[in-house]
Amino acid sequence: MATEKDPESSLKLKLRRVIFGTDTPAGRYFDISLMVCIVMSVLLVFLDTVASVHERYGDMIVIMEWGFTFIFTIEYILRLYCSAKPLSYARSFYGVVDLLSVLPTYLALFFPGASFTMVIRILRLFRIFRVLKLLRYLSEGNLLLRAMMQSSRKVFIFFFSVSLIVVVLSAVMYVVEGPNNGFTSIPKSIYWTIVTITTVGYGDITPGTPLGQAIAAFTMLLGYSIIAIPTGILTAEISQEIGRTRDLRRCSNCLKVGHENNALYCDHCGSELESEL
Repeated sequence: MATEKDPESSLKLKLRRVIFGTDTPAGRYFDISLMVCIVMSVLLVFLDTVASVHERYGDMIVIMEWGFTFIFTIEYILRLYCSAKPLSYARSFYGVVDLLSVLPTYLALFFPGASFTMVIRILRLFRIFRVLKLLRYLSEGNLLLRAMMQSSRKVFIFFFSVSLIVVVLSAVMYVVEGPNNGFTSIPKSIYWTIVTITTVGYGDITPGTPLGQAIAAFTMLLGYSIIAIPTGILTAEISQEIGRTRDLRRCSNCLKVGHENNALYCDHCGSELESEL
């Protein structure tokens, strides 16, 4: 019985090395080919929204789109087939992204009528999720994601505090300025405060009283600190995360540290690193 299962197990193992592994030549070629397909398919989505391009090359774009959909469908099926835990993969972030990258094209088949044009357009735009497939190949992206998760509580508390400040400033501006200057309600004032505090400043609502202008100036200055503080929090977490993921071994040739984890050679001079005890 064990020998009967060997061919299938061997095939799964080979596919897993190619699809999930990046340390083999075949795996690298697979990743590069898939990245090219992802970028080209996303470019097709962009071009399809240009009226002149859609009118002239619409049929060709549809054919190419189905070609990419077929490729990504095969990829998704193969990932499910050779995955050690298919259900875990299907529920994972990348599994959902892989499914969303092919689903819209198939769903569009069920809305053939002209009255469903908007539905089809929305489904087609969902193909943009394919760009998220590129995250699989960005190790730095994982580092950034870990840093964001580590700092999420601090950032949440900060933005909660900012929300309270926005509400208070909005209520004050509503009382100070009133409907005559465009502050017709507190929600409208909240809109103005957010636009001002983010230093966007559309100019559709402007304070007319000296006190209101003084509060507006304070809000603008406050905006700079609001941008700087979460940036500082995230930068500190990224720095700590880099420190945790760096190899602390010292190169015997150039005496430098900070190599990639599990590196065999020095990042700076190329000398062989001593193996960890």
